[in-house]
Amino acid sequence: MNKVGLIVPTLNAGELWESWLQAFAAQTVKPDYLLLIDSSSTDRTVALAIDAGFEVQVIAKPEFNHGGTRQFGVNRLVDADILVFLTQDALLAAPDAIEKLLAVFADDSVGAAYGRQLPHRNAEPIGAHARLFNYPPKSQLRSMQDKAQFGIKTVFISNSFAAYRRSALMDVGGFPLNTIMNEDTFAVGKMLLNGWKVAYCGDAAVFHSHDYGFFDEFKRYFDIGVFHAHTPWLQQTFGGASGEGLRFVLSELKYLSKNAPWLMPSALLRTVLKWLGYKLGCALHAKLPCSLNRRFSLHKAYWLKAVPENVGNLRS
Repeated sequence: MNKVGLIVPTLNAGELWESWLQAFAAQTVKPDYLLLIDSSSTDRTVALAIDAGFEVQVIAKPEFNHGGTRQFGVNRLVDADILVFLTQDALLAAPDAIEKLLAVFADDSVGAAYGRQLPHRNAEPIGAHARLFNYPPKSQLRSMQDKAQFGIKTVFISNSFAAYRRSALMDVGGFPLNTIMNEDTFAVGKMLLNGWKVAYCGDAAVFHSHDYGFFDEFKRYFDIGVFHAHTPWLQQTFGGASGEGLRFVLSELKYLSKNAPWLMPSALLRTVLKWLGYKLGCALHAKLPCSLNRRFSLHKAYWLKAVPENVGNLRS
């Protein structure tokens, strides 16, 4: 029987946290190990987690890194065969969500799995569409043989609600220790190259969505551009993102025309900002001063540790 560990990074989880813990308490299958890695919250995040049975490791806020912090958790839960990841704003949508996500690991070829993300009930139309587009109801099982069909989407995954087979994750060296974002995509890309498969579980869901402001959209895509600049092997292996981006824009305009036509100009402006942010991050961040990169970035703490040797580690 596989031992299961749950790893949740947190920072001031706020009002949603009690609902998160209640949804977790209602799960039909509970992980054997519960680990919270908290970036020095000043609210009741840690106290409530301890009451719920979590082991808590507190780190300094600047020490958080998307890949390094999660790998710290992986290394701590040494007896867990399957490692589940959730974020503090991903609310389990049904009592069997974790059970259904874990069920796919009955297939020994599955190295990683992720669940469906539904828009929060109060999500704005633009944020809601992003979740509906990227997380359809139908499940998938993808391998390297599927890259011609799915392109860059072959490596799509989200650590907001995902699980990894420890042996598969460690087979590729774990998560990258210093990455601006997309540590999950990096790991899955390596897994696929090593012959593992990734499962998308359309019947295992969380409520998780964001209503980004205009400049936040720019910043998020700036960071995506930085990530892609540091991992050229991903696009060389699985293809570029431009085709998927166009499909998203057309789908978004169609969705808004039916549900919120007054937001179509906003969506078009956001598309321009995303494109500018991505191109700037991908092509020019290495030439910009760190202070400007921090200003353009959604993940500002990364730039305190972004040194050339870490960039080199991500390229391999």
